[in-house]
Amino acid sequence: MSPARTPRYTVPGLGVDEGRQVIDLLTLRLHALNDLALTLKHIHWNVVGPHFIAVHEMLDPQTAAVRDMADAAAERISALGGEPNGTPGALVRERTWDDYSVGRADAIAHLGALDLVYTGIIEDHREAVEKAGEIDPVTEDLLIEHLRGLEQFQWFVRAHLESSSGALSNAGADTEEAAAEAASPKRAAAKRTPAKKTALPAPAKKTAAKKTAAKKTAKKAVKKTTASRRTTR
Repeated sequence: MSPARTPRYTVPGLGVDEGRQVIDLLTLRLHALNDLALTLKHIHWNVVGPHFIAVHEMLDPQTAAVRDMADAAAERISALGGEPNGTPGALVRERTWDDYSVGRADAIAHLGALDLVYTGIIEDHREAVEKAGEIDPVTEDLLIEHLRGLEQFQWFVRAHLESSSGALSNAGADTEEAAAEAASPKRAAAKRTPAKKTALPAPAKKTAAKKTAAKKTAKKAVKKTTASRRTTR
C-alpha cells in the first residue's frame, strides 16, 4: 500500500506527519473491514446443508456491525485530514491478502474457513492498536472497540466448530480450503465411523488339524466297512 499524502491539517494535539501515519494505519483497516463485510455476505449467500438457516441468519448482524466499523474508520480518516477511499479498485490494489476462496459449501465448512478470516483481521487489528497507541490514543480506542466485536463474532463462529472437549475441528489448518475441509461434517462423520473388520483366514495349524481329523474319520469308516464285509461273509 502506498503511503497517504501528508494532510494539510489534522486533529489538535497531533502533527500532520503523525496524522498521516495514523491515516495509513486506518486505510488498511478500512480495506480489511470492507473486505470482511463482502466476505460475510458471500458466505451468507452460499451456505447449504442442515445448518443453513442458523448460519445464514447469524451472519447478517455481523455484516451490519462490520459495515458500521468500516464507517467509523473512514470517518476517523476524514477527521484526521485524510481522504478515505472505499472503492473496490482501491481495496484490491492496496490489500495484502487474497479473495475468500470457498464457494457454495456446507455451512459448517464455511465457518471453518471464516474462522481463519477472523483470525487474520483480528491479528492485524491488534498490531494496528499497538502502533496507534504510540501516536493517537483516540484511534487506538476506536480499534480496540472494533476488536471487542470482531472477537465476539469469532467466538460465535468457533462455537459451531468446537467439540465437547474444547478442540476446534479446523485446528492446524493454514488455508481456507483446508479449514473448510477439516470442519466439513462429512469428514467428521468419517472420523466417527469405525473401520469394518475384515475376516481373517483360519490359521494354517487349525486347517491342517482338520485335514488330519478328516483322514482319521475316513480310515475308521473303511475299517468299519471292512469289518462289516468280513462279518457278512
